[in-house]
Amino acid sequence: MSQGQVSLPFLASRVQSRSRHRLVSAGPSTASRRVGPGLVAAPPLARSAVRVPPSAQSEASGQPNTGAANLFVHEGARQQLERSLRRALGKRIVLAITDNRRAMVSAHPVAGGVEVRVHHMFLDADPFTQHAVGRYLRHGDRAASLTIGSYIEANQQRIRAVKPRRAVHTQGRKHDLQNIFDRMNDTYFNGMVDATVTWGRRTKPASGQRSSIKLGAYCAEKKLIRIHPQLDRSWVPRYFVEYVVFHEMLHHMMPMPVRDGRREIHTADFRAGEQRFRHYERAIEWEHQHITRLLRS
Repeated sequence: MSQGQVSLPFLASRVQSRSRHRLVSAGPSTASRRVGPGLVAAPPLARSAVRVPPSAQSEASGQPNTGAANLFVHEGARQQLERSLRRALGKRIVLAITDNRRAMVSAHPVAGGVEVRVHHMFLDADPFTQHAVGRYLRHGDRAASLTIGSYIEANQQRIRAVKPRRAVHTQGRKHDLQNIFDRMNDTYFNGMVDATVTWGRRTKPASGQRSSIKLGAYCAEKKLIRIHPQLDRSWVPRYFVEYVVFHEMLHHMMPMPVRDGRREIHTADFRAGEQRFRHYERAIEWEHQHITRLLRS
């Protein structure tokens, strides 16, 4: 362990990764579970952590709403992780569990030991991954850093979302995205999707005509789904807009796994989950028949 603060700066950049695709795209995390009609998803929080909304805190305490959510952690799970890291580091540690957006793991010396701060996602990590955190902090072990990085990639949905800078716009001229989002969330995800949906900006292609179009995009850092405004037209059926929204919600629930240093966007599990959408075949057929019109509109 070097003197001063030790951190994993590469993790911060990985947290900012984004999933952008023509229609919709990811794969299951290692800590996944079944939700809805056969879909696979990872829980948005570690099973041993609870994020209490500001409104609930204010009501319970009688204090003014500060706008910040508190993280409550199961003490038994925290102590178990602390023991694991102590064995790996070989010294006394003081463990703090965080809900940070960027610094996933950090440490600095304190009197008689070291203070370690880790994101709550590591409460659910397997013993090998927890031990890898200790190995990296102690030795700067490259193999351990790759293990940690892969775990974070697979659990990005547990990182607190960054609030969108621009105003969210859900009510379109023809389609109401919030209504569609809520219906998809209740029908297929048991209300577990905590992302935000919005129409994207209306822009004109520089060449005068599009050669390609991204109908949907998901930003993991902001937990934000953007839908192309070309779909907000009277001749675009609601079921197709539902399909695009559903597809992006699936990306939120099934983060992209990293294998051999590369992200797998549309895995077999993702494709299987995508076909759970009631009008899947109908939506795919409609896209094939109308893609040219979408490009020219």
